[in-house]
Amino acid sequence: IKTTPPPTQKRYQAFCHCRSVHFEVDADITELSQCNCSLCRKKNALMFAVHESHLRVVSGQEHLAEYRFHTRVARHFFCKHCGIYTFHSRRSAPDVFGVNVFCLEDFDIDGVPVNLNQGAFVRETTKKVGFLAAV
Repeated sequence: IKTTPPPTQKRYQAFCHCRSVHFEVDADITELSQCNCSLCRKKNALMFAVHESHLRVVSGQEHLAEYRFHTRVARHFFCKHCGIYTFHSRRSAPDVFGVNVFCLEDFDIDGVPVNLNQGAFVRETTKKVGFLAAV
């Protein structure tokens, strides 16, 4: 079923490096995020967020592998062949996906603000709200 993106959003085509995984995203990308959790720091991910209803795997779902760690709630997907991280569902909101902005075709990140997410402190946010508010 072919759908049309909402009027304020653009439909982006996205691929892993070897193009085995093709997905599309409907989004209005006004900011990017970088997470400081142990996994995102190692993969140096730059992401944007979309609701799961705005992300579709067009082809190659069988080429996606999944990785979970710690609480095993967040689901991190990557291509089995080239290893590129494509997207993940969040631990804090499993129906929201972080998408690797560098998988998008024809998207220029210049001028798009980048925010740092304190993923390394998710377990401690209830204890350190004041500290995190100042960051």
